[in-house]
Amino acid sequence: MKTFARLTLASMLLVGTSHIAYAQDTGAGTAAADGAELTPKEAQAALDDPDQEEVIVTGSRTPKAVDKIPGAVTVISSAEVSRNLELNEDSTSVLAKNVPGYSESNQTLNTLGETLRGRATLYLFDGIPQSTPLRDGSRNATFTDMSIIERIEVISGASASEGIGAAGGVINYITKRATREGLHAHVGGRLGTQFRDDSGIYGIKGDLSYKSGNFDLFTAAAFVDRGATYDARGRRIGLSASSSLADTTQKNFFLKTGIEFDSNQRLELTGNFFRLASKGNYHYVAGRRPPPGTDQTTGLPDTSEPGPLLDRNGQDTLRTEFNEFKQAALNYSNTDLFDGSLLVTAYYARQAMRFGGENTDDRQDPLIAPIGTLVDQSEINSKKHGLRTSYTLPEFLEGLEVRVGIDAVYDNTQQRLAITDRVLVPPLKYTSFGPYAQLSYDIGPVTVTGGIRHEDGRVKVDDYSTLFRRNRAFVTGGTLKYKNDLYNAGIIARLGAGLSAFASYSEGFTLPNVGIPLRNINKPGQSVDGIVDLQAVIFENKEIGANWRRSWGSIGASYYRSFSKLGASLSVDPATLDFVLNRRPVKITGVDATAELRPTPWLRFNGLYSHVKGMTTRANNVITPLDVQLGITNIAPDKLNLTATVLPTPDLSFSLGMDQTMDRTVRTGTVVTEQTKGRTLFDATARYRVDGLGTVSLGAENLFNKFYFLSFSQIDFFQNYFAGRGRTVTLTLNSNF
Repeated sequence: MKTFARLTLASMLLVGTSHIAYAQDTGAGTAAADGAELTPKEAQAALDDPDQEEVIVTGSRTPKAVDKIPGAVTVISSAEVSRNLELNEDSTSVLAKNVPGYSESNQTLNTLGETLRGRATLYLFDGIPQSTPLRDGSRNATFTDMSIIERIEVISGASASEGIGAAGGVINYITKRATREGLHAHVGGRLGTQFRDDSGIYGIKGDLSYKSGNFDLFTAAAFVDRGATYDARGRRIGLSASSSLADTTQKNFFLKTGIEFDSNQRLELTGNFFRLASKGNYHYVAGRRPPPGTDQTTGLPDTSEPGPLLDRNGQDTLRTEFNEFKQAALNYSNTDLFDGSLLVTAYYARQAMRFGGENTDDRQDPLIAPIGTLVDQSEINSKKHGLRTSYTLPEFLEGLEVRVGIDAVYDNTQQRLAITDRVLVPPLKYTSFGPYAQLSYDIGPVTVTGGIRHEDGRVKVDDYSTLFRRNRAFVTGGTLKYKNDLYNAGIIARLGAGLSAFASYSEGFTLPNVGIPLRNINKPGQSVDGIVDLQAVIFENKEIGANWRRSWGSIGASYYRSFSKLGASLSVDPATLDFVLNRRPVKITGVDATAELRPTPWLRFNGLYSHVKGMTTRANNVITPLDVQLGITNIAPDKLNLTATVLPTPDLSFSLGMDQTMDRTVRTGTVVTEQTKGRTLFDATARYRVDGLGTVSLGAENLFNKFYFLSFSQIDFFQNYFAGRGRTVTLTLNSNF
């Protein structure tokens, strides 16, 4: 009854800020594909057009109408991406505000605890994986400047469409390209502040697009400088142990160029360089957390103080913390090859993430320095190259579409301690070969789908020794082999009068965060082959949903159940505060609901609500009962988002948003194991188009300067007792030439 009441409330309130479609048209697809700044009226028209048919590539590997995909699909349009940039530069904030089931943003580089429907997500950048499930450092969601993103496509629920890692779903960031004939330029600038001397944010961004006949070019560059951040009480917010967005500089260079040989064939080259680096002006200082079992929002939050973290000799030996992502891809498409469509992508990517300095127990070694005095930094490095292919026959038989392809990938990931050059996690050499086939059959207003993907992968680990804290245990290397057949099936019926309904079953495949058990081995004589924790994780996702879309708006809702016999959830060792990988069954159930109301051409209300609950067992290798409720590292509290947008004139728009997370109590039986308090925040944006100048926007995040603690901070982990950002005001200008 409680869940039904929540669902009804969410539908009635017409909540959220994105244009969510559970297998239905979402609108606002490519209105600003080449970087052109839309006027407020144009942006609103793109969002409101009920006849515009959106296509999505993420889940189908070929353009396909959303109303033929039986599943929960979210398309975050260019207008919504732009609105988020008018509030902040946080790349996961746009997901938290616009995607049902996505957790509250941590407001740092760290995405630990940020899940989609209670599970880890696979982040893609133009279809290229940015996530590294083998050694997930929770830093893979910040890999590009958001100004080059044209839209974000999200398919929620376990999916094998892109290989490993999509336990909770697939999030694909699609970049802009040149679409208009001639030469066009766009320049943007931003100034933000919390009205403190060191809280300034400024950035300058620009792009150039050129199209002439069959040739097109889009190139962009961006630079952002961020100061410190403050909570609503004026206290500087602590720097995350996994690194923060505060006190950083960010650079991004992007190129996309293509040539069309004829009306059917296209060759396209893309390249991107992104680097976000700490300026090193501050170091972390612990706050004062209340005693366990008391209200965790009453303490003194962690803060930051000027100056670096010094070693035992009072010296600054730290190296710059950073996220650095480089990638290149070559795409070839032929839309008329033996009556079918071929798409081939070859890519190469390098990803490096260096973390902050720590003098914790796992960094110590008496052979290097006295215990408690050694400061070191960990660094994850990953190299990937791969091939993605898709061949589609739209009319194999009348009404029957057949799609086949083969994916191949090689990923070499390791984690070292950067200052002392010690191995924390040995090189993990992953290779995968994944053929797949997918069918889609239209029977009048009904579409039936089904498919299979075969995953044939292996992880090779050489011999290595753990660190001093783990007794310098020698571990014999080995090769872990994974072979799985993953199935999906679905049906969607377009019932008329704007009503549609769907049901689906899908399986996903991922590998656990193997770096955690490998670095935690503390007994000699073990081998990689004999560690049960490294078995693959198979997810089964079942879902039903319905949508109703009319000229005045839309309502959509779905119920899902996700189950894995051998899950991979995280908990914290109470003695060391280190993460422990649990291999237990996990069942997650949830409700997503969205709605939109357009009573007049100049007024719109829309939004989202989500409820997620996860259960597991009390110990590893125990099948039943599922009587332990999962907490904040996996399951986000319920959330409710509301937005109203007003366009009093064609060149002027206002929006007011509400972002609410609910209170939650987590229990194991009758014992309370976790309590978090929710919060309600408001934001506002105003946008005005000035002839001869461009579009001027003013945004205010946390409009009423509310003091609150992030949900994830209310549970005691390592250096995570953070308050949320106080009011931040941002002024932006975008001009086209």
